[in-house]
Amino acid sequence: MDTVTQFTPVSALIGGVLIGLSAVMLMALNGRIAGIAGIVGGLLGPAPFMRLDRYWRLAFVAGLIAAPALWFAITGSAPQISVTDSWPMLIVAGLVVGIGTQIGSGCTSGHGVCGLARLSPRSLVATGLFMAAALLTVFVTRHLI
Repeated sequence: MDTVTQFTPVSALIGGVLIGLSAVMLMALNGRIAGIAGIVGGLLGPAPFMRLDRYWRLAFVAGLIAAPALWFAITGSAPQISVTDSWPMLIVAGLVVGIGTQIGSGCTSGHGVCGLARLSPRSLVATGLFMAAALLTVFVTRHLI
């Protein structure tokens, strides 16, 4: 299966700047790490509606959901998303990622964006491991299976 990915440096740069800006703002204004797994986990954990920090978590997740609508309002076209894998494969992948975020005490946004920016040795190891796992997964699923 040969897929061609378009090179879009401008939108990638804008997206990276926005991710970095949101991570810095959350840390500066709220003292929190912008790790999606931890943010969502805090909403789904024990007694989430008893927690005082649920409002910023809900606002952060709402922003993630609203971003494509904002993109459409600005550009007039919806982001193009193409998922070619089967539902069973997506479910297994989601479960494996969820287990990995629990074992690694964080996700790509928490370790890869925020942790590396804070020069965290744990995040450096975690990011190296999940990047190696991603490379191996892509190689196996695209070239061996």
